[in-house]
Amino acid sequence: MSAQALRTPIAITPGEPAGIGPDLVLALAAQGLPHPVVAIADPDMLEQRARLLGIGMTIEIVRDPPAAVPAPSGVLRVRPITQHEVVLPGRPRPANARALLDALDEAVAGCLAGRYAALVTGPLNKAQINEAGIAFTGHTEYLAQRCGGQDPVMLLIGGDLRVALVTTHLALREVADAIDAVKLERVLRVLQADLARRFAIAQPRVMVLGLNPHAGEAGHLGSEEIRIIMPVLERLRGEGFDLIGPVPADTAFNPQRLGGVDAVLAMYHDQGLPVLKYASFGSAVNITLGLPIIRTSVDHGTAFDLAGTGRADPGSLREAIDCAARMASVAG
Repeated sequence: MSAQALRTPIAITPGEPAGIGPDLVLALAAQGLPHPVVAIADPDMLEQRARLLGIGMTIEIVRDPPAAVPAPSGVLRVRPITQHEVVLPGRPRPANARALLDALDEAVAGCLAGRYAALVTGPLNKAQINEAGIAFTGHTEYLAQRCGGQDPVMLLIGGDLRVALVTTHLALREVADAIDAVKLERVLRVLQADLARRFAIAQPRVMVLGLNPHAGEAGHLGSEEIRIIMPVLERLRGEGFDLIGPVPADTAFNPQRLGGVDAVLAMYHDQGLPVLKYASFGSAVNITLGLPIIRTSVDHGTAFDLAGTGRADPGSLREAIDCAARMASVAG
C-alpha cells in the first residue's frame, strides 16, 4: 500500500519516556518511514534522547497535522506535549503520568475529529501511572473510556496468526467469573464486525477456545463450556457466524487445525498470547477492536534496561505503523 492512500497522518505516542518507546520512534524516523506520522510527545525529551543515542534528528514542531506526506529520513514531526519532569533512561518519574495521558487524549481527540488516520502507541508502565494516583489498568481500557465507553476487544497479530481475548488484564482467579454469555457474545460480535470492517474479511472464520483444560472434558473439568460457551456459539451460528469450538487450548494452535482460520478467540490473556509471542515476539502487533478509531501498538513493554542503549529493536513498532496504515486504507 502506498503512503498516498492515507489522507491524514498517523499519530504516535511514544509512551513511557524512561523506556524504549522514544528510542524506537527515533530509530524509525532516522531510517525514514513510508507513512506520514506525527509523534505526540515532549520535543525536548526526544531531542535529549536522540543526542544520547547519537542519532542525528531534526524535530519539526507541528501545531496542526501536516499534509499526509512522509517526512524525510532524519526528520520527526512532533505535536508537543510538555512533561512535568526530565527523565533519564530507565528511571521513570510518576510525576509525568499526567503528560502521558494528555498525549493519549490529544491523539484520541485527533482521530475522532479526523485529523489523524490512526493511533499507534508505544509502551506505558501501568505501575508508574497508578503510583501517580491515577487509576489505570491499560491502554485498551483507557482508550475505550476516552472513546465514549466502548466495549474493546484486544487482538494481537503475529505473522498469519490473529489471537483475540475475551478477558484482558485480570487476575487468573477472576477470569471464570468475568466470562458470561453476554460478554462472550459481545466480544464475538465485535470481532466479527471488525475483521470485516478493518481487515476486509467478508466471512471471518473464528476458532473459539474452551476455558478449562480439554475444553471441560464434557463437564468433568468445568462446566463453563456447556453452560456458557456452547450455547452462545450455537446461537451465533444460527445468524451465520462461522465459528469453530469450543476447542481445547492445548491442541488449538496445531498448524493443521489453524488452516482456514482467520482468528482464534482465547478466554484469557495467558491462554492465547504466549503461543503468539513465542512465534513472533518483536514483530507482533497489538490492536484494539470495537473502537471508533484505529489503534495499534507494540507487543512489548517499556524495557527500562534497554532504554538509551541503542539496542532496542524497532521491529514491532514498524509493524504496528504498517498495520495501522493498512487498516486505515481498508477503512477508506
